[in-house]
Amino acid sequence: MANRKQLLRTGLGVLVIGVVAYFFAKALADNWDAIQDADLSWGWWAPAALVLFVIAVAISGWLWGRIVAVLSGQPLTVAESIRVHFSSWLLKYIPGQAGFVVNKVAWGKRRGLSRLLVLISVVYENAFLLLGSTVPMLAILLVARAGDGEVTHAVWFAVAAVVPLIVLLHPAVFHRIVNLLARRTLKREVPPEYFLRTGSVWKYQLAFLLPRVINGIGVVAIAIAVADAAPSSWLPLIAAYALAGAVGILAVFVPSGLGVRESVFVLFATPYLGLEQAIIVSLAARVLATVADLLIAGAYGLLTASAKRRGELPTASADVSVHDTVADNGTSISDDDKDVRDA
Repeated sequence: MANRKQLLRTGLGVLVIGVVAYFFAKALADNWDAIQDADLSWGWWAPAALVLFVIAVAISGWLWGRIVAVLSGQPLTVAESIRVHFSSWLLKYIPGQAGFVVNKVAWGKRRGLSRLLVLISVVYENAFLLLGSTVPMLAILLVARAGDGEVTHAVWFAVAAVVPLIVLLHPAVFHRIVNLLARRTLKREVPPEYFLRTGSVWKYQLAFLLPRVINGIGVVAIAIAVADAAPSSWLPLIAAYALAGAVGILAVFVPSGLGVRESVFVLFATPYLGLEQAIIVSLAARVLATVADLLIAGAYGLLTASAKRRGELPTASADVSVHDTVADNGTSISDDDKDVRDA
């Protein structure tokens, strides 16, 4: 019976990997075909953007791991945080962000963490990414289009971004935002003892701006090389790409936000690049982001092999366990899951 169960788990794991590989290859082929007529000259900007895209994902993983450590009171190494985040990131292709979530839940179960705790850590991660990718980024786009007028850009930015962010990160308001995301994903509200302290909320919110900015810099590198983007457009392009990424997060069941992120980016980048060039930059960014996922898969393999050599992982298991994922996804989260300290 045990051997049959292990064989079934292995077979399902291979099936998951195969489906991920199929959608990955399809995404790369579709977007590669779309930019063939653009006559791109792949130069220094391509590897630069690739490295920046991978670094941004790694930083997001490290920050997520810090949230898990704070909520659980258990140490979590940087390598482990990034490794688990990388494996979840690759599962975003099937079916979109839902695969990203359930993989982290399955990992938490094997590590002995509360399922509710891990789910809430993902809710926090997405709340910080969404707020950081919308409020300040919309403010940048507003200020860039407003001109000086009778007030300075700094005042415009303070009114359009800083003030709303202060309001949104107030505990009463932020808790409502977190609960809204929790009801969307967990079908329940977050217990009071699971909320981060206000100081931690501000710290993580500022920190989660970093991966978005790094991604944006990668897109600026593409825009400079492909569309000769002017320096005055760099900051708005960073904001446009971050905002597009936020919309991609909300597209929960779209594999890797395919088509969603590009459409939003083109909408906001067109005033600075022109429609044709904005489309080319968005497609080039999608191709490079997909290739970056291949590098992430390789990095995940190296991190997993290193963890096994150090005896930190059972040699017969993998992070992507379909059996555990289905069990976690089909089991209700009980109120008994309160094995964390008050954060």
